Amino acid sequence: MSRISVRGFAVASATAVTTVGAVVGVAAGSEPATAAAQPAADATTVLADIPAGQQVQQASLTEQVQAQSDAADATARKTAEEDARKAAAKTAAVRKQAADEAAAAKAKAAAAKKAASALAATVKSSYTTAEVQALAQSIIGDSSQYQCFTNIVKRESGWNYTATNASSGAYGLVQALPGSKMSSAGADWRTNPATQIKWGLNYMNSRYNSPCGAWSFWQANHWY
Repeated sequence: MSRISVRGFAVASATAVTTVGAVVGVAAGSEPATAAAQPAADATTVLADIPAGQQVQQASLTEQVQAQSDAADATARKTAEEDARKAAAKTAAVRKQAADEAAAAKAKAAAAKKAASALAATVKSSYTTAEVQALAQSIIGDSSQYQCFTNIVKRESGWNYTATNASSGAYGLVQALPGSKMSSAGADWRTNPATQIKWGLNYMNSRYNSPCGAWSFWQANHWY
């Protein structure tokens, strides 16, 4: 019967245990360590793809562009409002000037008419040509119609309110035929040029629509 050395068995067993542990350690420890390290490397790579502060910088640039756009819009709006204000002020000034000129012309015409009325109301033994013309201008009013009236009177009577046509009997500034027709405008038709002017103006308006209509007819026929 063989004897087994206890000491030798212990050494052999320890050796076996050590060998098995090494093998087990390689099998169970090496590969998991490598696998565990891989995700960390992958995570580091993903974070590196987005540099720190890039999103903040992009947001800052966007805000700057928006601020510049808002400032440009505000400037354009302010400029448009200022241009509109200036245009409105200019238009108002032009209208005011036109209104002032119209008012001045109206006041001047009213003053002339008042003076002419006062002159017509004054009983005079005679009137100068300038006075008769002033009466006509105040009674007719419109400058273009007055000029047409003047063209006729100058050729018919030379502004002589007592002019008499020896052959026909026509009388006065507008050479009414007969002169007594002018009595419809006033009993003083023989001596008052204002009465003659009023009758002559009414005649031209009723027959030719206006003194200028009468003047057009006169130029074609040399009578009216």
